Amino acid sequence: MTEVLDRIRGALVGLKMPRALEALDHTMQQLEKGEITGIEAIDALLAEEYATRETRRIDVALLTAKLLPAKTLESFDFSFQPSLDRERIAALAQLDFIRRAEVVHFLGPPGTGKSHLATALGVAAVKAGRQVYRATLADLIGGLAKAERQGQLAEKIRFHSRASLLIVDEIGYLPITQGGANLFFQLVNARYEKGAMILTSNRGFAEWGEVFGDPVVATALLDRLLHHAVVIQIEGASYRIRSHADLIPEHVRANAPITPPPPPKRRERPPRNGAANP
Repeated sequence: MTEVLDRIRGALVGLKMPRALEALDHTMQQLEKGEITGIEAIDALLAEEYATRETRRIDVALLTAKLLPAKTLESFDFSFQPSLDRERIAALAQLDFIRRAEVVHFLGPPGTGKSHLATALGVAAVKAGRQVYRATLADLIGGLAKAERQGQLAEKIRFHSRASLLIVDEIGYLPITQGGANLFFQLVNARYEKGAMILTSNRGFAEWGEVFGDPVVATALLDRLLHHAVVIQIEGASYRIRSHADLIPEHVRANAPITPPPPPKRRERPPRNGAANP
């Protein structure tokens, strides 16, 4: 028996199965006591190794996909957003929209859970073995613009097109750099009917001309992004400031804008001689 165990240990080392090797002695003790059968012992060792490798795979994939910190649908507070259809979100978690190369839009005011839901669906896709990548619109366009300057735009678009699911977060929060709308259109066009996407935005589609600074490009974007689309509108107050809701006037809470307020105007610098402006 000792010789057999030594051969098994050697085989586990050669096969690079460290977790099964760690569990071997305990599993053999269970086998000798008659607590498990031989086939159950093999199953237990393989299950230990598989679970360890799967955990490692998911951790690496979440890091590569930029989905950390990870979110789950189980941790989402649906009671705080009664406008959401929980069954509809659960249906999306089945990931059929990825197979159909559809685009899921989460629209709503800041803090209503759009990014949480997008990330949670991305995490579910990673666990299912799908390749996922997430970025804010500003970061995505910044990366495309850098690649264009370096003469590597085609390679960058191919990189973003390889993912089964591309998540583009925070559309409408930051201004788009000049030429950014065209770069984003090239990426969307490359993925059109080939790869699924999830987009989150605090701006309605009618405002996308303003968001992208080019109504023509915005129309072309929407033509592709709404062709095979699931649109989910979230209405309600910000989840992040729920504990301070009493500090916000009731009329503001009841009419939360879908767009953030404009930045404050910069103060004029006073004249050097101290004279007042006319």
